[in-house]
Amino acid sequence: MATVDDVLGLDQQLCFALYSASRAMIRAYQPLLEPLGITYPQYLTLLVLWQEDGVSVKRLGERLSLDSGTLTPLLQRLEAQGLVRKQRSDEDERVVLVHVTAAGRQLRAKAKSIPKALACQSGFDLADPRAIDSLAALRERLHALTRTLTSDEPPPAGKKSG
Repeated sequence: MATVDDVLGLDQQLCFALYSASRAMIRAYQPLLEPLGITYPQYLTLLVLWQEDGVSVKRLGERLSLDSGTLTPLLQRLEAQGLVRKQRSDEDERVVLVHVTAAGRQLRAKAKSIPKALACQSGFDLADPRAIDSLAALRERLHALTRTLTSDEPPPAGKKSG
């Protein structure tokens, strides 16, 4: 049976394990992104835009879980680098759309090797179908955890904490 000291031990905390893993993952990306001249948050932003060009700033913030105070300077830096351009919507001038420029599209081709490099660096052998399944299962479990923690719904019956 766990004591209070065990339960409150740093190494027993899921939050700390996730925090440490997140920081390590971001650090692992840095040398891969440096030759492209972008940061990790800029990379995530471009991932969204490469998938959904012409998205509104509001939608981009939702997809990245970023508030406008964080997203605005990030977009300004990408725009200054010539990777994106912002434009008011023709339908509603209050809406600002973000588009990838030709330079931003060229960067996509250079970034294609990054996911594989990171998976290998993380110890996943992508030649092994089980590793691919493990990655997919881990990603889905993390997405499910995020959905649960950000939901306004109470946990399902039988899943109460405490």
